[in-house]
Amino acid sequence: MAAKVEFEDDDGRVVRYVRHANGGGLVSPRARVHEGAMVAPTAYVEAGAQVGDRSRIGAGSWLDYDVVIGKDVVVAGNVHLGARTRAQDGSWIGTGSRVGSDVVIGRGVRIAPDAVVPDGAVVRRRAVRSEFGKAA
Repeated sequence: MAAKVEFEDDDGRVVRYVRHANGGGLVSPRARVHEGAMVAPTAYVEAGAQVGDRSRIGAGSWLDYDVVIGKDVVVAGNVHLGARTRAQDGSWIGTGSRVGSDVVIGRGVRIAPDAVVPDGAVVRRRAVRSEFGKAA
């Protein structure tokens, strides 16, 4: 696996990432990911983002620009966190969730799998339900 990856985005700009030592995920050189965090090999962390100690970013997840992840946060697989979103210590974001921009996810909050959280929301309660409800 290459230590550095470059590709051209839709606007023709060259985008560069480095592989995180713990997990091999793709991290912008302008992001800060704690060495004790784990970033899955197919996850992306964009410029300005910060990931705290012992946090885990799952396969296929994408942390957009200026996202801040606290300590002990789990971002499960295939999650998108919109720009400037904050996930406080101990929060958990379920598989397939889509979290808008400028969202605040409170300490210890659990976001259910496949949940959709709108831009600007402040999530302080213990759980956000999936828009799909219960499986049959």
